[in-house]
Amino acid sequence: MAATGAVTTGEGQEAAALLERTRETVNPRLRRVVELLPGSMRRVAMYHFGWEHADGTPAAGNPGKAIRPALVLAAMRALSGPGGDEADAVRAAVAVELAHNFTLLHDDIIDKDVRRRGRATAWTVFGTPDALITGDAMMALALKQLAEDPHPASAAAAARLAACVIELCAGQQADCAFEQRPDVSLDECLTMATAKTGALLGCACALGALYAGAGPDEADAMDGFGREAGLAFQLIDDLIGIWGDPGHTGKPAGADLIARKKSLPVVAALTSGTKAGAELAELYAGPMTGDDVRRAADAVDRAGARDWAQAHAADRMGRAVQQLSRAVPDLGAAGGLLALAEFVTRRTR
Repeated sequence: MAATGAVTTGEGQEAAALLERTRETVNPRLRRVVELLPGSMRRVAMYHFGWEHADGTPAAGNPGKAIRPALVLAAMRALSGPGGDEADAVRAAVAVELAHNFTLLHDDIIDKDVRRRGRATAWTVFGTPDALITGDAMMALALKQLAEDPHPASAAAAARLAACVIELCAGQQADCAFEQRPDVSLDECLTMATAKTGALLGCACALGALYAGAGPDEADAMDGFGREAGLAFQLIDDLIGIWGDPGHTGKPAGADLIARKKSLPVVAALTSGTKAGAELAELYAGPMTGDDVRRAADAVDRAGARDWAQAHAADRMGRAVQQLSRAVPDLGAAGGLLALAEFVTRRTR
């Protein structure tokens, strides 16, 4: 994911504080769990999370923003009230973060990304087989966290996470298939993005609900909140993939265009029926040079897809709040969730 922009709003400040508190709560256990991996897998994982350099020496560490584990804990607080103890849900938060990083290790291989979090991706340092196998091991660790958790919600949580990962893999498979197809529809792309990004954010919120003692209907509503917010998140992330600042994203300018990815704004432009959309289709038919990347970004903008993505992200956030109100009628109790959703969908770089 791309880095966030400067925090200036009250919601942004609240979200930043929640994310920092989540990292302080979750990262120590996350690291202890990762350190249980055998030999070479441990080395790859420790590098991926930023805790070690490639040679195994200690590093300052940049294990990520912790958005998904923060959603687990914030959802639990929203439904359990002041009497809830977020420590009860730390295993679930760690499981979600491990599942997320399983996808990152695999995505970097599939997309041939060479940079993540400001340094070389694990597969470029350790090779594809080791990075792939380490990702698999992380997913197993995620389910192990829930299987060994004595909390009464752990079994239901494990089932949800497993189902979520299957859906997520289907979304990734669709994303790969789209790269070979010239005729991807916007509805297909939205369905893919919901599976690939929204499903895990929804699962994180649902797990928090389960650990708060919520019933299936409330958990489903929280899942719906996370899915809608996740799609808004993906729309903004796709815009950053085109116009993001490399100094903040850790990736080249126009990285998604260079890779000719069928991101949501790109598909919106390609299916717009505009002259700019036709220009983009011509550019996507061949390899991209530096000038082609600039022309492609301009074509996406002139086709109206940049404005569409921003407006659709706002619409999805409105739907997310509707879903949230089904589980938490008094939205004042869900301030943390709303702040996190606002934070990740207001990014500009």
